[in-house]
Amino acid sequence: MTLLSLKKIFFTLIALACAIIYAHATSVYDLRCEMLSNPWGIDNTKPHLSWKIGSEKQATEQTAYQIIASSDKQLLSVEKADLWNSGKVKSSESIWIKYAGKILSSRSVVYWKVRVWSNKEKVSQWSETASFSVGLLNAGDWQAEYIAMNAKKEDPESPLFRKSFHLTHENKLAFLHVNSLGYHEIYINGKKVSNAILAPAMVQFDKRSLSMTYEVSKYLHQGNNELIIWLGKGWYRSQMPGVVSGGPFVRAQLESLEGSHWNKIAVTNDTWKTRESGYTSPGKWGPNDFQGENVDGSKLLPDFTTQTLNRVSWDDAVIAHIPSHTVSPQMVETNKIQEALHPVSIKQLDNQSWLIDMGTCLTGWTKIAFPKLSAGQKITIDYADYLDKNGKMIQEKKFCDTYTASGKGNETFINKFNYHAYRYIKLYNLKEAPKTSDITAYLIHTGYDAGASSFSCSDKDLNAIHDMIHYTIRCLTLSGYMVDCPHIERLGYGGDGNASTLTVQTMYNLSPLYSNWMQAWGDCIHPDGGMPHTAPCPYSAGGGPFWCGFIITASWQTYVNYGDPRLLERYYPTMQQWLGYVKTYTRDGLLKRWPDNDYRNWYLGDWAAPKDLGVDVTDSTSINLVNNCFISVCYHTMSKIAEVLGKHDDKRMYQEKQEALDKLIQNTFYDKEKKSYGTGSQIDLAYPLLAGVTPKELVPTVKETLFNETAGRFKGHIVTGLVGIPVLTQWATQNNEAEFMYGMLRQHSYPGYLYMIDKGGTTTWEHWKGERSYIHNCYNGIGSWFYQALGGILPDENATGYRHVFIHPQLVKGIQWVKTSKDTPFGRLSVSWNLTNSQYTMETTIPVGCKATITLPVKAKSVLINGKTTEVNTDIKAESGHYTIVAEL
Repeated sequence: MTLLSLKKIFFTLIALACAIIYAHATSVYDLRCEMLSNPWGIDNTKPHLSWKIGSEKQATEQTAYQIIASSDKQLLSVEKADLWNSGKVKSSESIWIKYAGKILSSRSVVYWKVRVWSNKEKVSQWSETASFSVGLLNAGDWQAEYIAMNAKKEDPESPLFRKSFHLTHENKLAFLHVNSLGYHEIYINGKKVSNAILAPAMVQFDKRSLSMTYEVSKYLHQGNNELIIWLGKGWYRSQMPGVVSGGPFVRAQLESLEGSHWNKIAVTNDTWKTRESGYTSPGKWGPNDFQGENVDGSKLLPDFTTQTLNRVSWDDAVIAHIPSHTVSPQMVETNKIQEALHPVSIKQLDNQSWLIDMGTCLTGWTKIAFPKLSAGQKITIDYADYLDKNGKMIQEKKFCDTYTASGKGNETFINKFNYHAYRYIKLYNLKEAPKTSDITAYLIHTGYDAGASSFSCSDKDLNAIHDMIHYTIRCLTLSGYMVDCPHIERLGYGGDGNASTLTVQTMYNLSPLYSNWMQAWGDCIHPDGGMPHTAPCPYSAGGGPFWCGFIITASWQTYVNYGDPRLLERYYPTMQQWLGYVKTYTRDGLLKRWPDNDYRNWYLGDWAAPKDLGVDVTDSTSINLVNNCFISVCYHTMSKIAEVLGKHDDKRMYQEKQEALDKLIQNTFYDKEKKSYGTGSQIDLAYPLLAGVTPKELVPTVKETLFNETAGRFKGHIVTGLVGIPVLTQWATQNNEAEFMYGMLRQHSYPGYLYMIDKGGTTTWEHWKGERSYIHNCYNGIGSWFYQALGGILPDENATGYRHVFIHPQLVKGIQWVKTSKDTPFGRLSVSWNLTNSQYTMETTIPVGCKATITLPVKAKSVLINGKTTEVNTDIKAESGHYTIVAEL
């Protein structure tokens, strides 16, 4: 063997040894700014940074970190970082670390990375580089003007705006800042700039609009360039609050970084050109009036290359005068296409119509490549989320698109600035059906990770219920908020939000979405403290206090689940203002009905309970009981928020308010003879228990009444509505009553989740019998139970963001095993367990940064943790890592 060969072997062994060492070393990954991945154009100059830590070593804990940040990737080193070098900071925190470098301003660009020290080794390797930039924060940052298409037509247009410009050299970094009133898409030199669709997110237009920033340097080139902005009205319609007629409108400015200065390349003004796109979007965008899109194939451009753009005529854009309002950068992920589906069947109805079944309900777009069409042939594309008992479309031609053919061949329809919620498509005026491969449905939702949680167990029926709810949430979370139903109303109802927040925040990382949604609620409060029932609030909608108080309960839950207190700080005055409004309509200590007005109607307690089974949500006794229990919960929540914010006098005040209200509720609504509250419905019994109204000595009595009424009067079913579902769920979870919930969930007869599934439901309905909507946010509040009760994963309100978690699975007869996992701000947390006659086994993985207290749900003779004997029948304190726990029964 030669010396050269020996050297090669030596260095190969060294490299292999290093690889083995680093494979088991602490790693830093998934860097986030404001919980967004590499966001361009954020809304503040002191953002909060987060990262996750990977380690295969047991009980790894971060002991210190170092962040470096620079204005250029080439400067991102300890020696050269020109914005920030934190040095070694002793801390176990790895989420919501406030930027503390040089002062940033509009357009600042920051590249950053981090390394950590742990109790297991000296220091990790540096993370991959992450980045963010600051958007245009001040009115003076905008030199662009709003422009519009100078056209007056019955159907609102989706116009194209064009700007040609010349570049003498390529750009290292270029930002396009876009503030559109209506939806927009951006194309540069024929290529779509982003995979964002239906952008920007929805806002309260009489208070603000959103801007978005795109990094576009890779789309630009030396020489002539073409910039196309394609607009669609979306929600920006003249009957909405704050909307200016004649839109949609846009202002945009394209800037490039030259040295340390930003140069303007193009700004919107009256030198831009405009033309029709071939798309129009009729309808007022109100209840049952979202209609669809009309596409004229003869007006569509095949592409946006210069050659094509020069072949058609263009008009001059006009300057639009838009009232001054707040313009803030969007701080939530954009809508994106998430999945592509093809039909499971195509059925011919007559010689010119076809019924297409996509196999599941969804929210999104449709794309159809048509067979050969004749010029002027008009195809109608109709949508429905279910069929009637005769197999016919419900609300025929209520939500439909049309395509008018050019006759030139290879014609394709695809949605652009509207969407549909559907399972079934009906095509009219088409003699030959498209192939299944030529019909595509695109599931659309905000760009969070759809795989952020999982659940399965030995009961297939429970799995089906979980999976239906898990999927339904994906059909409802879009445009920066949660809609009630994505086709009939599309509103961000606070009641629906309150009903499902615990579920959706358990299943998904929706911190940015809730930040955007709470901003809308903050924008919606009225000077007298009145709140609408939905935010954004484009028009008057029904609800009650459970809807209005969403800003209190949702802000708190967002803090508990994700660990950022800024929503509490930002909206605490708004919460107090609304509670002042509640006081205005409080009589003899109890909240009573307030008046309807131009932004709010109805005064509900519960909603969508099965009236045919004797549950009347319009009963005034139940309404007053439910609403005052909710106000009690609000006072309790406000006392906790006040404590977090260091407002100790406020904490005592809200505690006293709650105590006084609880006594009044108990004295007013409790029937000693019947041992019951209100009407004796499930919500009337469960809400006082959950809110803490029921005196401790009466809790067993009221609980027995609840169980007896459920078993007898309601025949073992869930017989409650939108408000009652989360109330029952939370009470049962907190009180270890999994058997009670399990018994109701297993019912196949009406009303119930399995009834929906047996009737073909793939998403949850608005009503237990399926009236109106088959894609709705009414009954999703049960979803948290799978994770928190059966999986046993419970966040700790005293160590928020899953810094500490309780793991306490609840057992039920008939379930032998459970597997569940969820993403936390620190990484993936998983719990699985298996029960036999002689042994209970749990496997759990706890991410670095999180600690857990594990309570086994069994009495054990002996307990082994990772093969080592430990004390039996006591809580287990666990650091990060993987644990196998075996308990002999």
